[in-house]
Amino acid sequence: MAQNPGKFALLIEFFALFVALPCAYFFGAPLAPRDSIFWKIAASPLPGLALMAYYCYTRLRSDPLFERTRLWSADRVGQFAPSILVTFAIIALLIGAGVWMLAPERLFSFVRSNPRFWAVIMCFYPVLSVYPQSLIYRAFLFQRYRSILSSERILVVISAVVFSFAHIIFRNPIALVFTLVGGWLFANRYRQSRSLFVSAFEHSLYGCFMFTIGLGTFFYHGAALPR
Repeated sequence: MAQNPGKFALLIEFFALFVALPCAYFFGAPLAPRDSIFWKIAASPLPGLALMAYYCYTRLRSDPLFERTRLWSADRVGQFAPSILVTFAIIALLIGAGVWMLAPERLFSFVRSNPRFWAVIMCFYPVLSVYPQSLIYRAFLFQRYRSILSSERILVVISAVVFSFAHIIFRNPIALVFTLVGGWLFANRYRQSRSLFVSAFEHSLYGCFMFTIGLGTFFYHGAALPR
């Protein structure tokens, strides 16, 4: 049986994963030569995200107290679908209206300019990006640090903050604001449903919508690197 680390070790791990790594990417990319290995790695955060997700998954697997059913539990979608879809419809209408009024040239610009690439993102974004993020910022964070922060409501807030902070790599305030709100919504849904699939489903709706409505450039890895 795996022995849980002490509180100090957990704090060090938390700082390394959720503060140091985003900062290293944010400050390291501009300093790295364009022909360096770091620059090539920084060209896409997906490999780093996959490695981080794998680390979190191995820690969850070694935790005898973790309910592995939480990593999927797709059967719970029906229970939460009405709330998810109604909330999404309201927020999507507000965001869509905002784009139409403030930046009409962006409205569905990605779909119109590159429909094939848009279709690829719609297919692979939930699998390659959303689910690993959900594993890290919801399942892992809730399970790993609940001994430090026993209140799940506090864990929801912490999850939202570090999820938003990770998006400093995109170097724009819009990504931070939207992911702070979204991070709270997705973490709270995980707290309610005890299902990573449910939380990832909701996350996918908003992420795919952002790319579709024309705001994807604020969340695209190409914007993460200085020109």
